[in-house]
Amino acid sequence: MTDFTGIAQRYVEAWNETEAAKRLARIEELFTADATYTDPLGAVTGAAGIDGFIAAAQQQFAGLRFSLPGTVDGHHDIARFQWHLGPDGAPEPLAIGFDVIQIEDGKIKRVLGFLDKMPG
Repeated sequence: MTDFTGIAQRYVEAWNETEAAKRLARIEELFTADATYTDPLGAVTGAAGIDGFIAAAQQQFAGLRFSLPGTVDGHHDIARFQWHLGPDGAPEPLAIGFDVIQIEDGKIKRVLGFLDKMPG
């Protein structure tokens, strides 16, 4: 059985990793070589593309952190979860999203992201 919660936690950790070399290593460990990431703001493929996308988000939202506010729901090779983005300890997140991930051989093959709330 796939550990969807563990994969989602590692996914959020990759989004929070600000040291470039460590972030890329996390991505390469967590995603398949041909993984895709798609959300309303862009679409990228492979570790370098995903890393660049995360780095750009970190630059845009400097000092903010991603978190998993609830449970991860999954079946077969697909899971879904909500994420929050905001300062540590803030009562309300600045951004809220919802991601669907497809797993292949224990790694993320595809991410489909949805943005529910974004700052002004």
